[in-house]
Amino acid sequence: MEKIISYPLSFLFGIVFFFWLLIFHPIQWLCLNLFGYKAHKKSVAILNWFLTRTTHILGTTYNFKGLKNVPKNVPLIIVSNHQSMYDIPPIIWFMRNWHPKFISKKELGKGIPSVSFNLRHGGSALIDRKDPKQALPAIKQVAEYINKNNYSVVIFPEGTRSKTGVPKQFSVNGLRILYENAPDAYFLPVTINNSWKLTKFGAFPLGLGSRVSHIVHKPFKISDYSFGEIFEKTQKSIVDSVKA
Repeated sequence: MEKIISYPLSFLFGIVFFFWLLIFHPIQWLCLNLFGYKAHKKSVAILNWFLTRTTHILGTTYNFKGLKNVPKNVPLIIVSNHQSMYDIPPIIWFMRNWHPKFISKKELGKGIPSVSFNLRHGGSALIDRKDPKQALPAIKQVAEYINKNNYSVVIFPEGTRSKTGVPKQFSVNGLRILYENAPDAYFLPVTINNSWKLTKFGAFPLGLGSRVSHIVHKPFKISDYSFGEIFEKTQKSIVDSVKA
């Protein structure tokens, strides 16, 4: 029954979601080219407020816990499990004060209104997962960028989304590059629960009534730990709070 009901709601959701992407593409361009970084950042945050709220059409709700754990005016490496493409708008909106950038596959850097523009011009890293010679320097560059400006970068070390919510093995390489090139940063573990239920039927129709939660855990200062220690602590914080 849920799947049958979801067809018209998913269709409406898709129209509204794509509408916001189309509307904010020229808005982003104008903000960046006429007013600079701060205006562009604000336009991206507002876009993602709209994208997050649009999922209410599907009965989705959000609970973002632990923002009091996030240190201010320091660079952050936000490490999170990954359950769906809808993980990203809430992170951008709720963590907007920390200037989140992303490590994303290069395919997303073209062809998607608003999304591709922000990834190309907002300070994120677009990587080719099959080409370490391209990927590792790009990650190094974004690490140095956030370290210099006290921004944050979001990385999903599972690499691909978990379709059932069960975490996949975390990859070491990207995290190690960030650790080595953002020495003033903190690793900030974030656990996402239930966003996989939005895509439990696939890309269309979408799941209804998902209770999505984000749990922000205690941060770990890079200078206080070896890479092995911080990797283990970060992964444990995230995985132990996953409710699959």
